[in-house]
Amino acid sequence: MEWAIPRPNPRLCDLFATPSPLAPTACLAHLDPMSNLPDRPAASAAVAAFLRRVESLPQARPASGKRGRLIFAIDATASRQPSWDRACQLQGEMFMATRDLGGLAVRLAYYRGFLEFAATPFLTDAAELARRMTGVQCLGGQTQIQRVFEHTLAETKKERVNALVFVGDAMEEPVDPLCHLAGQLGLHGTPVFTFHEGGDPRAGQAFRQIAQVSGGAYAVFDAGSAETLRALLRAVAVYAAGGRAALTRLPGQVAARIAGQLPAPPTASRR
Repeated sequence: MEWAIPRPNPRLCDLFATPSPLAPTACLAHLDPMSNLPDRPAASAAVAAFLRRVESLPQARPASGKRGRLIFAIDATASRQPSWDRACQLQGEMFMATRDLGGLAVRLAYYRGFLEFAATPFLTDAAELARRMTGVQCLGGQTQIQRVFEHTLAETKKERVNALVFVGDAMEEPVDPLCHLAGQLGLHGTPVFTFHEGGDPRAGQAFRQIAQVSGGAYAVFDAGSAETLRALLRAVAVYAAGGRAALTRLPGQVAARIAGQLPAPPTASRR
């Protein structure tokens, strides 16, 4: 996987990871301390190991006590159907990763066909988001990234959106207006995380610039890297729910590289 890190700008342990993120009760069943209790020595060791894992989880929560809000935008033009299907399977990772950070509300936004753009309400349930995603079929058309940014900007002016994730493989629009909108999103505290599938150099350059001016991050993944996309979605979800502090405690190279692209936190001014 190739990473492009913009110029420097002056844990969630995978405790709940499961091949079926839409079935949280199944993935938690093996953690039930009241089922099939072993003998006391073994039980004590198991409890100690469990507590160590719990202690490693990020403790940061949104200062407001509210759920983090994330807009998950995907290019749904014709070439994107395989990626859309993967995203349907992986989107539950965002909810699972933020359970201990106060939770997450996700709005799905997408464009396809001839000037078609749609967005769901903010959803807090992975199964409902998956249901809505599986009802969408990709359709040929040109990119409409500007509409995604305009929609996000209008929403974050009403109530802050903690992060915008954009997943796409092409750029068919003038870059300067997009960077201007991305900069405005950054001023409103909404960084853009651009996840670029494929090797289109023009799209890659544009996505890098968008991420940089918004205070977000850029990453490349390929059609076969479902695990990379899973890690990317998890990292941004943790950031949206718990902030930079929670992201820096998330283990793994993907999280570290995303965190490394974010602007340095402002230093306290001296009196």
